Order: sequence, then structure tokens, then C-alpha cells
Amino acid sequence: MRSTLFILGLIALGVALQKGIIEIPRQWAPWAPLHVGDPITPITQLKLSRLADDREGCLAALDTVPAGELRYTPLADYSPTASCPLTNIVRMQSSDVAFNQSFVASCPMALAWVMYERHALQPAAEEIMGSRVSQVNHVGSFACRNVYGRETGRRSEHATAEALDVVGFQFENGQRISLINNWDDEGEVGEFLRAARDGACDTFGNVLGPDYNAAHADHFHMGMRGFRLCR
Repeated sequence: MRSTLFILGLIALGVALQKGIIEIPRQWAPWAPLHVGDPITPITQLKLSRLADDREGCLAALDTVPAGELRYTPLADYSPTASCPLTNIVRMQSSDVAFNQSFVASCPMALAWVMYERHALQPAAEEIMGSRVSQVNHVGSFACRNVYGRETGRRSEHATAEALDVVGFQFENGQRISLINNWDDEGEVGEFLRAARDGACDTFGNVLGPDYNAAHADHFHMGMRGFRLCR
């Protein structure tokens, strides 16, 4: 009896949604296209993961960034090395921030970055540092290697350009900070760096930094695999 009522309830809900009687906000609807301006919800990472095999859908989502706020170039699939083919990728030149150098990224990773900037990084910078981030310094996204550079084991997210290693930030007021020099700061700089890490966990699958292990003492690894691994 209970199972019958449950099934009938699902049918009624489906009919209500189809007829528009019940409307689910786009950011909560798994079937709705992703827009960078939508508030971050637990559904956001699900939508990002689905775009891994949907090049056109991912580029359409990137194109919801307001004009002039993003410079990127879609790239054809190619293999920098035989063992590390790259698919559904773009080259990021700049976004709301400048980068110390452009980088190749999987399209969903580029989209996760843009949403992170908009919803977490810049709000934290304004609130804590009193100045917006003007440039993000990184040490790359693509590297054809295994995790930690080991000879055996699973491939790193960097082998598919699904991660970015961020080492520091520059602000519009001229201030510069880095993880290697400022992670242990007990003032606003340390507070900002922790907020920058924690905010990234809402869009990236995993965010690893100095609290994770010594290998990440000088950078945030922001990758697409997993779900809210935040260390």
C-alpha cells in the first residue's frame, strides 16, 4: 500500500511539474541548463559533472558570463602526448581576474572556476581584504603524469586538465599574498586564504591545500573529481 501511494505521489509530482503548477528554481533543477549567475546549490556540482561529455552544453554555460568578463578559446580535442589525450577543453586567458599565464582546462573546470570567482572568491576578498582580487597566480593545469608524479598508480587530474594549482593572489589595492608565505598568518590574510579554500569546495570536487599534506604546502589544488573533499 505504501509503495503504491509513493508511486502515485511521484506521478502527481511529475504532472504538476509538467503543467507548471510547481516551479523549481533553475539552480535546484538537475535538468535545467547551468548559468554562472545562478546561486551555488548541492545540484551545481552534479550539473558540472554532466557537462564533462557535453561540449556544446558546457560552452553554452560559459557563454552565460556577461560580455567582457571572460576571455577564453575553445580548443579542438588533441593529444599533447600519446598517453594523455585532451577532450572538451578550452584555453583560459582571463576572467574577472587576470592570470599570470593562460592555461588549458577542461570546459567544466573552466566553468567551475568562473562560478567560484563570482560566488566565493571575490565576495571573500571584498569582505575580508577590502579589495577585489585582480590576478590569480598559478603553476599550471595540465601535466601528463600520475598522482604525485609516481611511476605507477592512477592518473592525476592534471593529466586531463581537470585541475588548477593556485599559489597566490594579487589585489586591486596592490597587495600580494601567497600560500607558502601567508598560510599561517593569524590575521585577515590567513582568514582570506581559508575562505578562498572553503569557498572553492562548493564548485570543485576536491580542494587540497597546506592542511592536507606537505606536497600541497605552497598551493591549492582545485580539481573536478570527487565531491566536496575539502582539506
